[in-house]
Amino acid sequence: MIDTTTGTGSCPRCAATTVSLGNATPWCAGCEWNLDAYDRGRRAGEFGWAWVDRWTYRLAYRMTARQFDRLVGRPLDDHGPAAARVFTAIASVLLLGGAAALAATGVRLILAFSFPNPSVVLGVALLGLAYALRPRFGRLDADLAVLTPDRAPELFALVDEVAAAIGAPPPQVVGVDGDINAYAGVVELRRRRVLCLGLPLWGSLPAQERVALLGHELGHFVNGDPRRTLLVQPAVTMLGSAADLVRPVRSVSGGGIAELLGAALAHAVQWMLARLLFGAHLVLVSVALRDSQRAEYLADELAARAAGSTAATGLVDAFLAEESIALAVRRESQAGHGPDRWRAAVAGSRAAAAARLPLRRQLSVREETSLFATHPPAGLRRRMLAARPWHDPAVRLTDERMARIDAELAREYERIRRDVSWSG
Repeated sequence: MIDTTTGTGSCPRCAATTVSLGNATPWCAGCEWNLDAYDRGRRAGEFGWAWVDRWTYRLAYRMTARQFDRLVGRPLDDHGPAAARVFTAIASVLLLGGAAALAATGVRLILAFSFPNPSVVLGVALLGLAYALRPRFGRLDADLAVLTPDRAPELFALVDEVAAAIGAPPPQVVGVDGDINAYAGVVELRRRRVLCLGLPLWGSLPAQERVALLGHELGHFVNGDPRRTLLVQPAVTMLGSAADLVRPVRSVSGGGIAELLGAALAHAVQWMLARLLFGAHLVLVSVALRDSQRAEYLADELAARAAGSTAATGLVDAFLAEESIALAVRRESQAGHGPDRWRAAVAGSRAAAAARLPLRRQLSVREETSLFATHPPAGLRRRMLAARPWHDPAVRLTDERMARIDAELAREYERIRRDVSWSG
């Protein structure tokens, strides 16, 4: 249980009493003084050096706050050219050109000389390197249980309704897994649209928040999220792959002094090259994720258009209750209960934590900020929704229809229930 602490001091800005949750560094709930503090005890290190982690956190906090301030008063579906998007696209083109040049040079060396010849060996190596650096198009997750319209007609009909409500194309693959999560993406060279619903999350949500979840995930097919586009894939994958390829591995354990010195020199060169490549990879990823966070704000807006603003804001708050959802689902699953009891237990847990929810939203702004976060902090997502025009539901899911959908998924629910019970 997370306890609220008050009386830990006075805010030097507005003189109000500061607050905290658990052992978090106190802040002012009124003016948010000290909310941007780097709380080392509650953050996992990202780089391994405390001073670097502190500096990158502060940079990320400023960038996240600046992006929120820039977007809160303008249309979120403005996909005009942004600096992050242009930079990432140019980097991808250059990286693809570099990989193509490696492959072309390899082919030329192989064809220009007869075997055996060192140039032929080098050509084969260059072709292998170009293949290793190729963009990854993704594939279906092995844990995804793919559904069919015949197997779950009510669910597919609801997905189609929500897609139509937000102007998104329907997914070509719909499946479920056992995570407290959901995702939408495109995979393979054919760029098949995939929607995955984590049943512990899906089964724990009330009806309209399920519609909001579908609206958010399907919104990724139309919100300009750079992570779903082919052009950005090289920028976010190729340099990381190159860093893995050149990372040094100690393989010399004996031999003469010359061999040991040569191995040490090679190790030093590989170490430096791997760090340089990985550093460039981090820069490209952090830049690309700025635009991904804008896309998440738009996905929330699309969720509100489909399910109504009340349901969309409730869904964002549900993400803050992930630990409570996990505990409730595990407890009820071990007792042999399914989604009806999951939903009741989660509702009770969320109601009990309602008084702390405003502080939990504020604390999320500190704790979920990172250069490498794919999503804005839940607290800022909630504020963004509250600042947008209010929406009534375009798609309404009745309790009766929700029950029919859950009945279609009974076999999958039972499998997940057993898995959750055994994992506990």
